[in-house]
Amino acid sequence: MKDIRSRLIKLFKQGYCTPQIARIAKKIKEPATTIHYNIKKLEKEEAIKTYKAVFDYKKIEEGYCIYILVNLIQENYAEPEKIAKEIAKDSRVESVDVVTGDYELIIKLRCKNIDEYYEYAKEAIKKYGFAKTISLTSLKQVKTEFVELN
Repeated sequence: MKDIRSRLIKLFKQGYCTPQIARIAKKIKEPATTIHYNIKKLEKEEAIKTYKAVFDYKKIEEGYCIYILVNLIQENYAEPEKIAKEIAKDSRVESVDVVTGDYELIIKLRCKNIDEYYEYAKEAIKKYGFAKTISLTSLKQVKTEFVELN
């Protein structure tokens, strides 16, 4: 059988997942039609932005998780949102936030290993104008996307 795992993972990351209405109905003991109506209402109100899968990242070769604290160069300091939006386009970036304190941005990056991270760091420093970075390696993720992990 054809292996399309990588294509499915990419789509799941982009929100090509749907809620399991029958499972929800059973859990909260409400009719499926009530669940469906309320989900559609939340979607229409844009309270729900998307649905996505929660992965065991080691099993999809993205188990190396880094948080990067970033100081921007002076030329980019006044426009952190613009830089953050550019950074967010990279598929390895799980999240990027504009923050207060000693740094302007915090990036959560997922990659295969330290070598891939090193290549990202070299590229990002040049491309986005990072003046200084501090990297924090996640040793073990206990909870993600509101799901507790083993």
